[in-house]
Amino acid sequence: MHASLYREIETVFRKESRLCLRSKSSWLVVLMFALTTLSCVSLLLQGDRLTPRLLAAMIWVILFFSLIAGAGRGFADEEQSGTLMALQVYGSSQAVLFGKGLFMAVLLFVLGLLIVPVYLILMDGDVFSPAILVLTLLAGTYGMAMAGTLLSALMTGAKVQNGLLSILMLPVMLPILLPAIVLTAGCFGGALPALSYLVGMLLYDGILTIAASLLFDFLWYED
Repeated sequence: MHASLYREIETVFRKESRLCLRSKSSWLVVLMFALTTLSCVSLLLQGDRLTPRLLAAMIWVILFFSLIAGAGRGFADEEQSGTLMALQVYGSSQAVLFGKGLFMAVLLFVLGLLIVPVYLILMDGDVFSPAILVLTLLAGTYGMAMAGTLLSALMTGAKVQNGLLSILMLPVMLPILLPAIVLTAGCFGGALPALSYLVGMLLYDGILTIAASLLFDFLWYED
């Protein structure tokens, strides 16, 4: 990437950060959704312990639906406020893709870091491989964010964005969610998970990044 593109990506990232700080309601809803889900599951279990696989699956289900709630607003807010056209005129497609995608990835990763300790306290769980868990969260949230940004741009203008987004998102997310659940379950269960799953996630993230970069030009300027 050229130095100018890096600056454009940083500009889009900062814009998203300022908008997030100004309008906290949408992301507070995502956080409250995650915390409410954790609390409800904990109360329903009444002290019973889940298997490591179910513990891991619950975390990634929460992150998945948090992405649906957050990514669905990625370009809808721009469209509603009337700034989408200006962003298309003055912002390059690659800067918008990576600026918004990286911002979404940071938010999802921070959300994961917030809910995992609370989750483990409520569920009386343990982490035996924290480094692998953090790497899994990084790889998983990055791939989810890039896919969410691409599909959110595809859904711009649709009347039922969240419904269509969830339908399109799941097939794209499966190559990330399935190994992420296996790795996370291994971190919770004490058995060292196969690192080939993590390598596979990183490879898929790379493929997804290249595909998103190639497709986003068409989606962005076509709209």
